[in-house]
Amino acid sequence: MGADGLDEEDLSPGWDAIDAACARLYPDQKPKHYGTLRRWTMGGRDPLDGISAYKCASPVAHWHFVTYGLSELYAKETNDAETSGFGFELTFRLACCPDDAEPPAFALNFLQNLARYVFDTGNAFDDGHWMSANGPIARDTDTAICSMGFVFDPQLPAIDTPNGQLAFLQIVGLTADEEKAARSWKTRPLLELLLPHMPLWITDLARRSLLEREEVRAQVDEGVRRDGSSCGSLFVDVLSWRVQDEARAPAFEITLGAGPLRDLLALLPLRLPFDRDFHYFGHDTALRFRRGDVSCVNVDDDVLTLQLTDATCEALLRGLEPRAGRYAIDGLEGVSWVVEKTVILDGDGNPVEVIGDASSDGSA
Repeated sequence: MGADGLDEEDLSPGWDAIDAACARLYPDQKPKHYGTLRRWTMGGRDPLDGISAYKCASPVAHWHFVTYGLSELYAKETNDAETSGFGFELTFRLACCPDDAEPPAFALNFLQNLARYVFDTGNAFDDGHWMSANGPIARDTDTAICSMGFVFDPQLPAIDTPNGQLAFLQIVGLTADEEKAARSWKTRPLLELLLPHMPLWITDLARRSLLEREEVRAQVDEGVRRDGSSCGSLFVDVLSWRVQDEARAPAFEITLGAGPLRDLLALLPLRLPFDRDFHYFGHDTALRFRRGDVSCVNVDDDVLTLQLTDATCEALLRGLEPRAGRYAIDGLEGVSWVVEKTVILDGDGNPVEVIGDASSDGSA
């Protein structure tokens, strides 16, 4: 990205509103600003029109990044008068050395990649969400930070702009086991629990997992036992089901990747006993699990619902393995499971993990 801004003659009420919010927080600082050479709407590759970086000395030295482009910066284009664009801009606090003069380039690319995901999929982030980066957020480093949580920026409250309201949503770097804790419990309580150990939720690439601290781990484990999981749905690449014989009693074949199945085996006991459904969404179909007094299968359009008793749920947890193969579960007759191996790719398309390959030990 170049350091050029947008044409000064452009009418940009949304942009000006973000500038004003940042100026209230940093009245005496002019940020480092990085604008795109060619806008996304004109065929450019970067969806964000700009990223500003503010240098902060406390509570520890860090860069505070703020994006421009997930909200409506210029003329109002959507029909939702109350919300500007996707309704948020991203922020990111990254620990640095006190004498650093420029922010690291990886952080700018990291923010553009997250914005590109939102633009490409239409899936917006919100307070309490989590996401895996499928590898270190700073490539070619040995950092343990490979996932992220999202929380309202503690110093930039939501603002009203001429194009609608927007929130400032901060990215918080997490380790793999911290992400697992977010899935198994609740992201926001987890982040609140970590906050005393990472003030302002500043991401430090050099830190180790905070769950290595006995008192933090004990509090997370207690939260999971008490509350179960708030993760009610996941989007997966490999998911399909079909009716094998409609002439007689329907028999169903469900195909699922080993990676999603591994998550399912971890999350079902934290959802169904709390009377909470769990959903898998594929590209054009969905699979729903719910608790019931009898075990049965129902079809509603493109959604296949598996209602499970506690005993059948326990049988499913015992009988399914995140390994390629075909499975059947006691108590759920007429349903067969086909599990395919999952290959996890990094941002460059390189395999970083293989899950469920019967001929391997699970590593790429």
